[in-house]
Amino acid sequence: MVELSIRNVSKVYETDGKSVPALEDVTIRITKRESVALIGPSGCGKTTLIRMIAGLEKPSSGEIRFHGKPLAGPDQKIMMVFQSFALLPWKTVYENIELALLDRPEDERRKLVNKYINLIGLQGFAENYPRDLSGGMKQRVGVARALCREPDILILDEAFSGLDQLTARNLQNEILRYYQNKRMKPDVLLLITHNIQEAVYLADRVIVLSHRPGHIKADMRIELDKPKNMRDRRFQDYVDEITSLIT
Repeated sequence: MVELSIRNVSKVYETDGKSVPALEDVTIRITKRESVALIGPSGCGKTTLIRMIAGLEKPSSGEIRFHGKPLAGPDQKIMMVFQSFALLPWKTVYENIELALLDRPEDERRKLVNKYINLIGLQGFAENYPRDLSGGMKQRVGVARALCREPDILILDEAFSGLDQLTARNLQNEILRYYQNKRMKPDVLLLITHNIQEAVYLADRVIVLSHRPGHIKADMRIELDKPKNMRDRRFQDYVDEITSLIT
């Protein structure tokens, strides 16, 4: 089971000789299979926090531990899907997904790439190039590339914000269906979003950050039956509560 511990983490950037605090005394603990959304106003430090969890930046103070050990850099059990798709235009769908597996033997790479091409709905597109794909299909490639590492934590960094509403909802539902199969990785979905409805719809738990420097304003469980119904009065109550916390 996954264990992620963020203890009293703060982050300060030095810009033109000035100290600019981004995060202040953030503590989060995740010790079970759950989807967690980070949400807050623009500039609250969500991206900074997620980059530290991904091992791309280090805290100015405090500590991040993964499976009981200090997180010193990127970990292959923590994968990220970006808003910008991050595909290489000169490589096919198959080859873009395979990039995540270059440390594996060829037979294993082929098996895993084909498995996740099928799981994420990319059948028939393995030899296509990114230029031939819609935005939704490009993002599916990004999701498949992250999933094929079978990570403990999958970070979705504004992964749906560049898609139209219908395409985004279809992809969200497919990821939820995949994630709810508890025999498969990841154990944790970590979502970064500006969209409050999206956070309530996808997450079991929503963590609300304050204005910069970001600190935790609320950490709430979303107690709704699944599949969630956006027209449910209780769903809207959560949306209203989170909206009031942010604004």
